[in-house]
Amino acid sequence: MLKKSLLAAAAALILPAAAQAQTAAYPGFYIGAQGGLNWLLNNNSYNMDLGWAAGGKLGYDFVGPRVELEGMYHSNTGNGVVAFPSGFANVRGRIDQVSVMANLLYDFMPGEGFTPYVGAGAGIAFVDSTIQGCNLCSTQFAYQGILGIAYNMDAFRIGLEGRYYGTTNGGLAYQNNNLMALLSLSYKFGQPEMAPPPPPAAPQVAPPSFMVFFDWDRANLSQQALNTIKQAAAAFKSKGNARITATGHTDTSGPEAYNMALSLRRANAVKDALVREGVPAQAIAVIGRGEQGLLVQTGDGVREPQNRRVEIVVQ
Repeated sequence: MLKKSLLAAAAALILPAAAQAQTAAYPGFYIGAQGGLNWLLNNNSYNMDLGWAAGGKLGYDFVGPRVELEGMYHSNTGNGVVAFPSGFANVRGRIDQVSVMANLLYDFMPGEGFTPYVGAGAGIAFVDSTIQGCNLCSTQFAYQGILGIAYNMDAFRIGLEGRYYGTTNGGLAYQNNNLMALLSLSYKFGQPEMAPPPPPAAPQVAPPSFMVFFDWDRANLSQQALNTIKQAAAAFKSKGNARITATGHTDTSGPEAYNMALSLRRANAVKDALVREGVPAQAIAVIGRGEQGLLVQTGDGVREPQNRRVEIVVQ
């Protein structure tokens, strides 16, 4: 039941995180905590129950290699044969272990969201000498191997790993062998600041434009056309340093060469009216397009009023 609870907790932490964006790898110090299950595989004299282990760590990530200092507490209860003055007896007791380890680890693909890693460590352990002996009275050499996978979420990391952890007193007279399944959470300092997003591009504002219309086969300006030209001249003056383009058009009735000349006469008529309104002649460009650029698409020979025009653009 405890094992299933650990796996469920790991899934609850890792699966929602998988939907988040991955983070860039960067060097820095980190702190963390870890805990999980501990199987103590001792000699044939003891039959230990499934126990637990918990602790903390402080390390430095070089982006790939990592070094850390770790402290862990392990606890297992079980049954074992103990020697008494009156003889041997089968008793129930507990073996506790406290370890201080220096670990060297290596992260594969440290810039990815999911990062497999391996590691090894060595250090010192304070352990119970027997199942019913003095508390943490035996000082032993400790060593371990680590295999795990982590998920990176910016400065945070969730890890799920398996370990072999052993202790020996040097003379091999007493030895603990442990298998562990651990879930860890760590935080790395020195996360790079996110660059501010670029400012939004300035909206493209279309230059002011005006439209003047003409009667069929005519280049003279109506009163409505003169009023529109006054508005265009006012727009020019409000901009300070500007230019005006007057582009003449015709409909499709009549020969093309005639219509080209007619469109130029219409554009020049608008230019002359702009000059009378105070626009310098050198600030006005005149273009004739004839039947090209129809405002209303028609067939050849069609008298369309919307196509008989001059477009005035102030820019």
